[in-house]
Amino acid sequence: MRMRGSTRSAQWLALALPALLLGGAYVSQYGFGLYPCEMCLWQRWPHFAALALAALSFLLKPARLFVALAAGGILTSGLIGGFHAGVEYGWWEGVTSCAVTAPIAPGQNALDAIMNAPLVRCDQPAWTLFGISLAGYNFLISTLGALAIFRLLKVPQNR
Repeated sequence: MRMRGSTRSAQWLALALPALLLGGAYVSQYGFGLYPCEMCLWQRWPHFAALALAALSFLLKPARLFVALAAGGILTSGLIGGFHAGVEYGWWEGVTSCAVTAPIAPGQNALDAIMNAPLVRCDQPAWTLFGISLAGYNFLISTLGALAIFRLLKVPQNR
C-alpha cells in the first residue's frame, strides 16, 4: 500500500538522518579533533530526541505521530544550526559565551584539565567546505531532511 511505503520511508529517514549526523559530529570531534562549542552541543540534543522518537515509531502506534515528532526534533536542530551559522558569519550575535569542553582523565587535576582544554569559540567555524560551516551543513541537511519526512507523511493514506 502507498501509505505504508511512504510512512516506512519516513520512519527510516527519521532514524537514519540524526544517526548519521550525530555519527559525523562524533567522528569529527574524536577522530579529527574538531571540538564542539556550546551551540554545537545544542544542535545534538534534538537529534538525540529525534533518534529515540524514530526508534519508538517502529515499536508503538501511531507510528506517524512519532515520526512527525522526530521530524520536529530534526527541524529544531536544523534551526539551531541556522542560528549558529548566522553567528559564525557575523549576521547576529550569539546568546551566550562559549563553553569549553574539558574531559578529566583519571588522576588528572580538574583545574589542569580546564586550563589545558582547547578554547572553542561559537563565532569562529572550526571547519568549512565551499564557505559553509558544519553548523551551516547541519541547517541545510536537517531542515531539508525534516521537510522531506513531513512530505512523506503527507502522502494520503490508503486503507
